[in-house]
Amino acid sequence: MSWILTFSGRRFDLLAPTAGMISPIDIAHALSLLCRFNGHTSQLYSVAHHSLLVADLVPAEDQLAALLHDATEAYLGDMTRPLKAVLPEYKAVEHNVWLAICERFNIDPVLPASVHHADLVALTTERRDLMPRHPEQWERLKGVIPCITTITPLRADAAKNTYFNRLLELMQAAHRKAVAV
Repeated sequence: MSWILTFSGRRFDLLAPTAGMISPIDIAHALSLLCRFNGHTSQLYSVAHHSLLVADLVPAEDQLAALLHDATEAYLGDMTRPLKAVLPEYKAVEHNVWLAICERFNIDPVLPASVHHADLVALTTERRDLMPRHPEQWERLKGVIPCITTITPLRADAAKNTYFNRLLELMQAAHRKAVAV
């Protein structure tokens, strides 16, 4: 068996994902219940909240991609970066899920530079606000300035609703833009 049952009752095939299997409510629901850093934060901080933060840090034209940049985790879970690095098969599965998400939401599979930068700014801010103090520097965060504001994690239901509404809003804006062209 290579499929999972999603929140909306859909069958999602992990090894053969299609755009038709992708649901905005499934993404919002699952990401709101997934804690960043495998739960090693001072309080529950969801992937949905992280994605909202990243979307707030990019230009308007990149917000949909930013909001969805971790959407594969709605179907695959939030695996830590060091573990992903040693599992090449996982990377292939994740990439195929990402391509299905990109097709569903009509976004480019190559994320804009602004999303990569915003993701690092969010990570720096999350480390400062939500992670235990530790003297070791994270190499990829050298020179990255955190947000001025402090993160106050949203409850899961608030994260779900905020994420879902923002996703629908950005999808409508993208649709209006496509129709206008």
